[in-house]
Amino acid sequence: MRNKTFVAAALLAAATLTLSACGSGNDGGKPVAVVSEDTSQKAATVLDKPFEKPDLVLTDTQGKQYDLRKETAGHPTLVYFGYTHCPDACPLTMNNIAVAKKALSKAEQDDLRVVFVTTDPDRDTPAELGNWLKMIDPQFIGLTGDFSTIQAGARTLGISIEPTTKDKNGKLVSMHGTQVIAFSPKTDAGYVLYGEDATVDDYTKDLPRIVRGENP
Repeated sequence: MRNKTFVAAALLAAATLTLSACGSGNDGGKPVAVVSEDTSQKAATVLDKPFEKPDLVLTDTQGKQYDLRKETAGHPTLVYFGYTHCPDACPLTMNNIAVAKKALSKAEQDDLRVVFVTTDPDRDTPAELGNWLKMIDPQFIGLTGDFSTIQAGARTLGISIEPTTKDKNGKLVSMHGTQVIAFSPKTDAGYVLYGEDATVDDYTKDLPRIVRGENP
């Protein structure tokens, strides 16, 4: 992971000023954060001040109401905001996590919650999300709903997302931050952040500790 300067006061402000579109290759959506150790050689950024889990009530892939805090309470949880039509960062991130998850025991896999919240709810219907995630990992949870609600929830994690727009070629794109936030099963707080450069090996190494409520 590249060296960064971490500034406490700029956490949310810096995060919401920059974001990246899938396909841009720009990871500018990573927030600034406070860390207690040198993270230059680690994929994970361990935060001194953890994120509170977003108070989001959305719709899952079965068309049922899903209360993020209630449904994931006491479970190790990874949260990512993206969209199914993304050509690169979103499927890569989800597939990396899916492959790493297979190295866990069955009990650990069943305990882990991986939540994919769409940034493109107009196209990502419950059925669309369900079909896409089923090809990656049937246990992954997909959520959709009102864009403004999703945007507000992402903002509490320092993740910027914008409404889907057309690029110069007329293609619909969703601008969003690309970080994964890991929440502890012990406190339900988000102590660990990953950028899109996190690899399968990184997640494979870290997930057992995250499942146990430990920092990587």
